[in-house]
Amino acid sequence: MSLILEAVLPLFALILIGWLAGRKRLLGQTATDSLNSFVVWMALPALLFQAMALISWDEIRQPGFIAASAIAMAVVFGMCFLAGRKEGRRLADASIASLAAAYGNAGYMGIPLCIMVLGEASLPAVIIMTLLTACVLFAFSIVLVETDLQRSASLTTTLRKVGLAVLRNPLVCAPLAGLLVSGVGWTLPAPVLQFTTLLGAAASPCALVTIGLFLSQGSTSQHRHTVWRIVSLKLLVHPLLAFVLVTWVFDMPAMWASAAILLAALPVGTGPFMVAKLYNREPAVTSEATLLSTVLSVLTVSLLVGWMS
Repeated sequence: MSLILEAVLPLFALILIGWLAGRKRLLGQTATDSLNSFVVWMALPALLFQAMALISWDEIRQPGFIAASAIAMAVVFGMCFLAGRKEGRRLADASIASLAAAYGNAGYMGIPLCIMVLGEASLPAVIIMTLLTACVLFAFSIVLVETDLQRSASLTTTLRKVGLAVLRNPLVCAPLAGLLVSGVGWTLPAPVLQFTTLLGAAASPCALVTIGLFLSQGSTSQHRHTVWRIVSLKLLVHPLLAFVLVTWVFDMPAMWASAAILLAALPVGTGPFMVAKLYNREPAVTSEATLLSTVLSVLTVSLLVGWMS
């Protein structure tokens, strides 16, 4: 119980503060976009770059963790996708809903939660999960959406557009740059290390407040069954699959196994909503799924952390 009070509830309290600020319009109408831009383009990249620059390749050579996380993510995506297509939803809509079901909020919630529960040593696991989500899951979903909406003349053009977009993503570039620094054996100069430490320290609290601001703007969807399918797959099926895979299928250190389960149990991230908004494909579905999963994760994540402790 003390671990829940010390590690989980403060995180949700920051989300609540952001939600209240959004509802009361304390920070202005553009606060969500501005704070989100600060987190995505400055604070989180600094944190991810430093984390990867200071570790060794041996510390992240965890094929069991990568395989278990990727398989659990793929199965959840496939389950939601097949259910949506069976109901007659078009490829783009089914793809975005499936993206939401498998897309955990690793960048915003995963980092502070894992650090508080598992310690600083768990940060590489969060980064790997972030890269899997951003480089594989996100890109695959966008390819399906583009293919359906025929925004590009050919699959080759679509893949090139997606690849360039992913490489320009600061949450992908920063850890890859840090990994390069670590790989060649460079040592970060003291001023650079102090700079990334100061800037990265702002990532977690600002990210959590941003989630609250974003959730305060939620709208109601007419596809309630799709919303609840996404939420149940994300909060229940995804962590259960991860638990089965890390316990009985793949071998890995205990900390990495715990991180895999904890990251799988995270609520829906904001990425699917951004894709839905970009293509104007029922953004209310992903917005409501993000809101409901975040609220319900107060209970599910707290129970999981309590069980882990």
